[in-house]
Amino acid sequence: MTSQDAQDLNFDDFPPEVRKFRSTVREFARDEVLPRALKNDQDAADAFDWDLVQKGHEIGMTRAIVSKEYGGLGVGVVGVALALEEIAAADPGVALTFGATMLGQAPVLLSGDTRLQARFLPLFSGDDVVLACNAVTEEDAGTDLVLEQSYPHARNVTSIRRDGDEYVLNGRKRFITNAKVASFASVFGNLDGYPGATGLTCIMVPLDSAGVTRGAVADKMGYRNCLGTEIHFDNVRVPVENLVGGEAEGGPINIAQGNMARPSVAAISTGIARHALEVAREWAGSRVQGGTELWRHQMSARKLADMAAAVEASQLLYRRAAHRVDSELPAPAYEPAVAKMFADRTAIEVASTAMSLMGARGYVKSYGMEKIVRDAFGSRIYEGTPEALALTITECLYEAGDEDDPFE
Repeated sequence: MTSQDAQDLNFDDFPPEVRKFRSTVREFARDEVLPRALKNDQDAADAFDWDLVQKGHEIGMTRAIVSKEYGGLGVGVVGVALALEEIAAADPGVALTFGATMLGQAPVLLSGDTRLQARFLPLFSGDDVVLACNAVTEEDAGTDLVLEQSYPHARNVTSIRRDGDEYVLNGRKRFITNAKVASFASVFGNLDGYPGATGLTCIMVPLDSAGVTRGAVADKMGYRNCLGTEIHFDNVRVPVENLVGGEAEGGPINIAQGNMARPSVAAISTGIARHALEVAREWAGSRVQGGTELWRHQMSARKLADMAAAVEASQLLYRRAAHRVDSELPAPAYEPAVAKMFADRTAIEVASTAMSLMGARGYVKSYGMEKIVRDAFGSRIYEGTPEALALTITECLYEAGDEDDPFE
């Protein structure tokens, strides 16, 4: 191991502004998010806690990844991931609301287009909260728009056509987080004349544009405090200056934003697992069976130890991935994919084990564990399923050269 490798492994030595931000977010999660979590989870599917989101905006959650030049905090992917773990340990739906806004900002950030950045990024630093979304998924194209090798096979992708000084969009996006409440969307569609999604193109679309219709909110199993919605585009006209990158150059942006986002999604999963462990630890420390506390029984102790080890490992993996994303251009694919795949599984396994330790109380809504279990399955779906991540990881294993070995 080189000295640089050792330095990279010190994932608790964060810059002062990152530590300060995490501390602020931790207080927000404890004092504002957690007390509302069960109520918000049990509200109607289309209910949205604007007051809570406004409070998160006021501490910087909607502009955390934005550079200070444009009114943001500039805490990097490491700072964002640490913050989202804290919020997810209280309620991952709230974490995802902010994470989806950052994903909506990601193409503009990645574009390097200072004119586009100056138009859109300062909008998130005003007094009132502004949310964004990232519109990729289609009715017939989910993973086909995530894996480059699948682009030719994508079907019925939202179309983008140039018409003078405007682009015209037609199509329907599905399961788009924040679409019901967002002001803007970074939309990925296929440029006319290209088969499948081989002409994937990204464009910023104000969602109050003529021809934009937002569908009903999906009634989800978990993550109920963030809203997933359809967006319909019917001859929606957008000025050419809203193009991100260039025509038919959306593929690399889509891949890059996924690599950029996956450490933060892994952090959300880690927060869910951490919350499950905290609840189980408290329960096992007070519950007496066989004349002693539950945690002193060998089988229970083994479960708690395995849960703790998995949470620690998940934290290390996402922090390493976030550090690599902040440090390298282009962002690596391997570490973010590994971190997300491991953390997603950790959330499910730790939540399930915690429920079993609590017995009947773990199955009753008022104790909170039932919600954690439902939420645990959510992040397995978005930003890459385990199957899609496996393809990304194995491609890195087989295509890496000597200078690019993921194990070095």
